[in-house]
Amino acid sequence: MPKQSRRKGGTIFEVNYEMPGTRDIKTFSRAKQGCLVMKVRNSQKGFLLIEILVGLALMGIIAVGFTNGLSTTFKGVAVSQERVTAESLAKSQIEYIKVQDYIPVADYNPDDQANRYELIDIPADLVAAGYTVEITSPEAIISEVVELQRITIAIKRNARGKLIISVYRVRD
Repeated sequence: MPKQSRRKGGTIFEVNYEMPGTRDIKTFSRAKQGCLVMKVRNSQKGFLLIEILVGLALMGIIAVGFTNGLSTTFKGVAVSQERVTAESLAKSQIEYIKVQDYIPVADYNPDDQANRYELIDIPADLVAAGYTVEITSPEAIISEVVELQRITIAIKRNARGKLIISVYRVRD
């Protein structure tokens, strides 16, 4: 029950109530200055600090999980971009080989510019990122009907292989 009392120097209102499920009684009083003061019994002291610490711990766990999720997402995006770039370079090299003259396997020499397949011009931003294109010496696929060769193209970034693709070419 609320009770009202008068003191010298002003009016103080006090309200006592019992917390549901407990036998503890908290008292709220309103002093003359208009601020609300909460008086807690001895059995309730320290619970506010524990509640704050538990709340902070839960927020910390949620924040760590959230940042781990963001980190994984960014790594996935980076791997996807590398894969798309490597595929694009490989497809460009394949198309460039298709428009070049056929070089028989016996005549192929990677050191002689006239007897090798030329490499594409890699854009400057990809060169700066460490991308390179390599063509291995073609291999002859033995066939009595047609002359067939397998050409392997390797895309690397910072000397680490990102994509290896093989293409077959038939003499025109």
